Amino acid sequence: MRPEPKRRTPSGEATPKGVLSVLVGNTPEARGELTRRLTRRHPEAVTLSVSVQAAASGPYPVVQRLLTARSTPTGTTAPVSSGAAGDPAVILRQDLIALRRARKDVRVLLTLPQEIDLLPFLLHLWRHRIGADSLDDHYDCAPVLATVAPSTFLRNIADTREASRLWTGGGWSEPLTTAEVAARQIEAADTLLVAAAGLHPGEGATTLLHHLNPRAHVTTLRDLAAGDTALTGRRSPADTRETWGASLEAVALIPPPPDARSGVSSLVWRARRPLHPGRLADALGDVTLGVLRSRGHLWLANRPDAVIHWRSTGPHLDVRESDHWLDESGSRAWEAASAQRRTLADWLWDDHYGERRNEIRFTGPGLDIGRITGALDAALVTDAELSQGRSAWSGWHDPLFQHTQPD
Repeated sequence: MRPEPKRRTPSGEATPKGVLSVLVGNTPEARGELTRRLTRRHPEAVTLSVSVQAAASGPYPVVQRLLTARSTPTGTTAPVSSGAAGDPAVILRQDLIALRRARKDVRVLLTLPQEIDLLPFLLHLWRHRIGADSLDDHYDCAPVLATVAPSTFLRNIADTREASRLWTGGGWSEPLTTAEVAARQIEAADTLLVAAAGLHPGEGATTLLHHLNPRAHVTTLRDLAAGDTALTGRRSPADTRETWGASLEAVALIPPPPDARSGVSSLVWRARRPLHPGRLADALGDVTLGVLRSRGHLWLANRPDAVIHWRSTGPHLDVRESDHWLDESGSRAWEAASAQRRTLADWLWDDHYGERRNEIRFTGPGLDIGRITGALDAALVTDAELSQGRSAWSGWHDPLFQHTQPD
């Protein structure tokens, strides 16, 4: 990857960028405690606190921002401006660039509310250059930090009754359950900090956090370390954007599950032949029973060119077409895919079926692995059905997409 150019002073020395940390939390109190602890360790930091609320009219929300700086002689807490309706990413990008112009070595703690769908929003905030100025020119990325109040988290991750909308970066999302909102915030973070005295890694909510986001560094808020690179290390914006984008693609890398502990386990189910839509629909009760969270992609025989996105929280399951399987290398779709997806496709390419495959990750307390894998394996097409080919598959009854026609 080509290194990003550094701005230079008139004397020719490289100008260090600012550092931008993103802080979220599943309660305002947890988020506030994380912010207080970080500012005590980094008194030079500037905190930009954000709230986002749906406007009475129009497509954009009302964005409030509060700026706090402890390093001035008296400390300052003041709004950047009064609430403004607009695209939050555009508003915050302007605020952040203005802060860096005022102080070259600035460290910003950007605290975002629960109404933000974190990964799509961050991709929009850090989007490629627009006009003469880019956020890349002014900041390096620090890890995304999420603080978790365990009792609220355990309650929310099981709540599929309430629904809310999140701002994604380009508009409001479809209604999402409380459990889905809680899961997305955990899955988006680089570091997870449990805000509970006396809770040790491997116990209770901490174990579940390890399973929902195996790549994240998990610790307690009490054990926050001043020089921990999991909290404040610098990362290239271009590399970070690529990682975020790859995790949101229809076909993404599914990390291996951690070992089962404290009654929580995870399973990754994979298969390299298509699923029969009718038998899959019949198996859903056995597949989702006892599952707290699942994510992945499917290959349905009657929709052979479509990547079927699978996502569930508790009993709430979302199955939809989200993309197309990649063609041979050199195609337009191949070039548009992330480097990570192209690498995965190269590793797993089949001479006849190409990139097509099934891969779903399941997490829950006391998963019945045999029941889940048995139900899914039984829904795969048989050798006899496989030999019939696409013309026969296209005529199969499809209870999952009975109101739509395959491409």
